[in-house]
Amino acid sequence: MTDFKNLIFYLLIFFILWSCNKSPDNTFLDTGRSAAIDPDYTEITIPPNIAPLNFNINDEGAAYYVKFSGTNEISFGIASGKGKILIPEKKWRKMLGENTGGVINIDIYIRSNNGQWEKYDPVKWHVAEEQVDPYLSYRLLYPGYESWMELSIKQRNLSGFREHSVIENTLVDDNCINCHSYNNGRSDDFLFHMRGTMGGTYFYSEGNLTKTNLKTGEIKNGAVYPRWHPSGQFVAFSSNKIVQRFHSADNKKVEVSDLESSLVMYDIVKNEMMNVELADKEKYMDTYPEWSPDGKYLYFCRAEQIGEVYDYKDIRYSLCRAALDPNKRIFGNTEIVFDAARINKSVAFPRISPDGKFIVITLADYGCFPIWHKEADLWSIDLETFEPKRLECNSNCTDSYHSWSSNGKWLVFSSKRVDGLTARPYIAYINEDGKSSKPFVVPQKDPGFYNRFLKSYNIPEFSSVKIDLNPGKIRRVAAAPAIQARWSEM
Repeated sequence: MTDFKNLIFYLLIFFILWSCNKSPDNTFLDTGRSAAIDPDYTEITIPPNIAPLNFNINDEGAAYYVKFSGTNEISFGIASGKGKILIPEKKWRKMLGENTGGVINIDIYIRSNNGQWEKYDPVKWHVAEEQVDPYLSYRLLYPGYESWMELSIKQRNLSGFREHSVIENTLVDDNCINCHSYNNGRSDDFLFHMRGTMGGTYFYSEGNLTKTNLKTGEIKNGAVYPRWHPSGQFVAFSSNKIVQRFHSADNKKVEVSDLESSLVMYDIVKNEMMNVELADKEKYMDTYPEWSPDGKYLYFCRAEQIGEVYDYKDIRYSLCRAALDPNKRIFGNTEIVFDAARINKSVAFPRISPDGKFIVITLADYGCFPIWHKEADLWSIDLETFEPKRLECNSNCTDSYHSWSSNGKWLVFSSKRVDGLTARPYIAYINEDGKSSKPFVVPQKDPGFYNRFLKSYNIPEFSSVKIDLNPGKIRRVAAAPAIQARWSEM
């Protein structure tokens, strides 16, 4: 019995001593260097309504302690035995609220195997005054693009870690689902495409889901790459005939090229499809439409029409626009906004800021599908001076597929900067001059999530509303006949 009491006594003493050494005292050593944290959340600007930025400390140590403090006296610490730092959500929300427009300091301490605590250079998180939209939507798919297996469109609440499915293709006989699009994120107008036995364009508005067949006898190819007119009355598409190439030796695994493409427009109110009539349009391939926030201009990417013999590396798109008269549904003359082809570059995915000041594009060496182009970067064009510049948020791997927040202060985009293969969603702050901050990957509850998750995040789009579709409704609408759009001349 005495031996048992002694064991309890020594265990208690050990626990007390261990507990006292969970955090550093004033005898720590200053290393003068930065700790290796993953994801890389060093020196970033974050929204005041973002989920906790959990991270791993990859430096070797026997124990870890991280202190979070703001510009006021609010602070808290987190001790870890393995270097995984999980921030309590309640404390995190309070700290963000108290430091909006300020700075959160992160002090990192690591205890070595000999018991000595060492302090690393502090990390600073700048908390912007402007919030980010509460939801982010994206398509999840394996990065090879050779198969339609396990496709889904997900929506994530950015203030926490909850993710829900908008649609899973297992509900619709494993058909391909793609090209989801919001009405500028400022309403619950939402659409997505489906190819296969339940094919059609699915429109969601005010809780209602409908399926429409936009393909009429007058349209040679299907309608893709949708962009909503701000009024909600029109949706612009491009009608493309594409070809895919799969390379065995090239570092670009997949190459997608247009053989022909043109712009079409759907009038939702009248259920009418029509060509976007532009002068000399038969000489060009037009794709990737985008509306100005006031609805007066349709921007798009244009390349010269290829012939029977061509090299896909010679196809380059420039950025153009044409004015719209919405009452007559007539477009004016085509203007060149950025002549990328002249400098041997190619434009894709134009996206205009909500205030109409900037348009961000993906710029690559050639072609119209840059997500497999390592050199693809995000560029911003000032729509007053028409001066282009490379954004500061780029990496040495593919950066593309971008979307603005509704207040124009945040840009989300897909980046392959970690492994060159899988695309992850990154968010960057955009200041008044159009400059971007260092981007941060969308936080996950487990900071090691991205290291083991095999799917890519495709077409990230901000949204101000939650899309709530139950499986039964999706299945019923998908199985029913589609509403047939009528053809109309503009």
